[in-house]
Amino acid sequence: MNEKKYNKLTSEIIGAAIEVHKEMGPGLLESVYEECLLYELELRGIKAESQVMLPLKYKDKVLSKHFFIDILVENKIIVELKVTEEILPVHEVQLVTYLKLADKKLGLLINFHEAVLTHGIRRKINGEI
Repeated sequence: MNEKKYNKLTSEIIGAAIEVHKEMGPGLLESVYEECLLYELELRGIKAESQVMLPLKYKDKVLSKHFFIDILVENKIIVELKVTEEILPVHEVQLVTYLKLADKKLGLLINFHEAVLTHGIRRKINGEI
């Protein structure tokens, strides 16, 4: 996938998230936004999966622990959702770590707690697109 396609898909995801935020408003549980965003992406013809298991690999071994990606879009973009007063550096680092562990190039961190959703969106890149 080239940069132009990543940018187009990212724009579609953000548009879907804005629609969910307009419809539902801030202040709900993360799981509510996750369900709504999945449905909004489906309405737009975009393939997305929720709670995708990400195995924990350490050196050459897959360990018994695992993480869960909130939403994986088109098997390309990781979307991590938050409902918090502010996005902290640890949230951004978590997304970057997930990108590395999943070997994905692009991720979005979306904080639905914001009054204006675009203020709560961070885009992270793993390596180069």
